[in-house]
Amino acid sequence: MKIALLGANGQLGHDLEPALRGHVVVPLTRKEADVTDFGRTRRVLTDVSPHVILNTTAYHRVDDCEDRPEHAFQVNALAVLNLICIANDLDAVLLHISTDYVFDGNTREPYTESSQPFPLSVYATSKLSGEFLVRAGAKKYFLVRTCGLYGVAGSHGKGGNFVETMIAKARRHESIRVVSDQVVTPTYTVDLAHQIARILPTTYYGLYHMTNEGCCTWYEFAQAIFDISGIDADLSPTTSELYKTPAIRPRYSVLENARLKQLGLNEMRHWRDALRAYLKEKSLGG
Repeated sequence: MKIALLGANGQLGHDLEPALRGHVVVPLTRKEADVTDFGRTRRVLTDVSPHVILNTTAYHRVDDCEDRPEHAFQVNALAVLNLICIANDLDAVLLHISTDYVFDGNTREPYTESSQPFPLSVYATSKLSGEFLVRAGAKKYFLVRTCGLYGVAGSHGKGGNFVETMIAKARRHESIRVVSDQVVTPTYTVDLAHQIARILPTTYYGLYHMTNEGCCTWYEFAQAIFDISGIDADLSPTTSELYKTPAIRPRYSVLENARLKQLGLNEMRHWRDALRAYLKEKSLGG
C-alpha cells in the first residue's frame, strides 16, 4: 500500500515510518502539508494518490485550547472534515488518531468503544467533533483512541513528553509534584505504531481503543520512571485540586482494547514493560 503519513515528524509519526516499512510511506510534515491549508492539503494528497491517509496531526496543547478554541476546532475538526472529503474522493482509507479525553472520567471501569463519550474541555470537545465527522462522513476509516503517549522523538508541540519532563526535573534536583488522582494508561508510541500496522491492511474498519495494558496514576507512572531508570528524585503526590490547570482532565480515562481483543489482534503489552523498553532505548534502564 501507499500511505500518506501526515505529521511524520511527530512523536507517533516518527515510530510509524519504521513500523510500516513493508509499505510505501510518503512522510508529510507540516511544511509539506499544513492540514489547516485545505486547498494545499488536497493538492498534495491528490498528487500522492495514496491508498491510506494516516492522520497523526492535532492541536493537543490541552490548556492552550481553552484560550484558542477556534484554532482547536480548525485543526481537530474542520481539517479532519477536509481529509474525509479528500479520502472519499481518492477512494482511500482514512486512519485518524483521537484521545481518551473524550470521556468525563466519572467511572472506575475501563471505557470500551461502545462507552458514551462526554468531553470536559475545549480540546476534548474538538477531538470528539473530529470523531463524529469521521464516523458520519468517511467511507472507509479506522478511528483510533489512545492515551498518554510518549516516544523517543518527544512531542514537539508540547516541548517533550511526560517521561522526558520527569527525568529532566530530577536531574535539575527539582521538587516534583505529580497528581495521584488521575488514572490513565501511558502508551509507548512504538507499541501503538506496530498495532496500527497490524490493523491497517485489514478491512475491519471502525472505532478502536489502542493503549498499553493496565493502568496507573500519573504519580505511579512517575515512580516507575525513576525506579526503572535508577534516578533519585524528590517526588511526592498532589491532587488535581491543588495542581489546577485551565482545562479539566478526566479523573479516570483508562481505555479497554475491546475490539482488538474481540478480533484477536491485540498486541499491546503492559505499560510497565513498554516503559522499560522505552527507557532501555534511551539508555536509562534495562
